[in-house]
Amino acid sequence: MAESSARRKQSDQPALLDTELEHLPPDLRWREWMGRVEAVIFAASTPVTRETLARVVGNTCNIELIIDDIRAELAGRPYELVSVAGGWQHRTKKAFADVIRAATGQAESVRALAQSETLVLMCIAYFQPITRGELSSFFGKEVSRDLIGVLRGQDFIASGPRSPQPGAPYTYVTTKAFLSHFGFDTLRDLPDFEALEDAGLLSKEKLLAGDIPVGLVGEGDAEEEEAYGDGVEDHVF
Repeated sequence: MAESSARRKQSDQPALLDTELEHLPPDLRWREWMGRVEAVIFAASTPVTRETLARVVGNTCNIELIIDDIRAELAGRPYELVSVAGGWQHRTKKAFADVIRAATGQAESVRALAQSETLVLMCIAYFQPITRGELSSFFGKEVSRDLIGVLRGQDFIASGPRSPQPGAPYTYVTTKAFLSHFGFDTLRDLPDFEALEDAGLLSKEKLLAGDIPVGLVGEGDAEEEEAYGDGVEDHVF
């Protein structure tokens, strides 16, 4: 009885996948690797990491070259393969966004951020981990829990490590959803803050005035701006 049970367990195990494909000639091996990589990325709802792709093509395969060849084949198609949030993902090109919304009758799943929300999100992105108190000190006005809740609700930020300040308040950090939404692969893709300052393109004064670097621009509607304030000079965030 025990032996038959053991045999059933063994048969339930998936067969080991041949990732090296040494029995295939080089050109066919490459095509098979390309097909595997594209299939895995196509089936995934979130960006696929290198570690995941290595499970189907092995550790010796040059995944970057595979990605480059897939991208070349997708040239001229309405979708593309992008590097985002530490992995790769199929995405419809932005030029077709209105077409898709018209066909599905659906609005954008994530509403545009109001200016005040975008400013706070940008500060968290650049200076994380950062507490709500530190954000309030930066802007000279209180950053409300409601505003933080909006950013958390859209999964753009999450709680970071406790601050060593008295009371050990929570800090806030950006998430992979933040990277994915704004099209960043890693936080290193953010415009360099010091370089922007040195070039005179950004300063605390410009930031407080709502001068936001390209890549973190959100267009809130009028109601959102009235609710959260149209600037830091006269309103509480």
